[in-house]
Amino acid sequence: MKLPVPELMVKLFWFSLALFLLTGALEAVFPGPWWHEQIWAMLFFFTILTGILGLLAVKLMTLEMFNAVSVILGVTVIRLVCSIGFVFLILWGGDENLLWFVVDFFIIYLLYLLFDIYGLITNLRLHSK
Repeated sequence: MKLPVPELMVKLFWFSLALFLLTGALEAVFPGPWWHEQIWAMLFFFTILTGILGLLAVKLMTLEMFNAVSVILGVTVIRLVCSIGFVFLILWGGDENLLWFVVDFFIIYLLYLLFDIYGLITNLRLHSK
């Protein structure tokens, strides 16, 4: 039995909603220069990217012509390339708050990467039976 795609999207929705609410609460409680003005765009970008790559990974794992390791590595490389493109587009506009952009981006990147890896590993457990 495999992880259904709608369940993956529901989990992504709740995870993203929790991150959006946590970010909003932290920004309201601790105002300061460490919140980059593009933090909401970063959260939205990673929500969309994780959803698309999650659907792609589930689809590739159901084809059974790819092994799970190659799917996970491929999705991770695609995530990295898309993230580099996003950073390039943001920084191309001439951003002054570079340090906090990198810190915020890295934290959000790692959180969504952990969510993606957790989702794929639980999906792999279902495929191994």
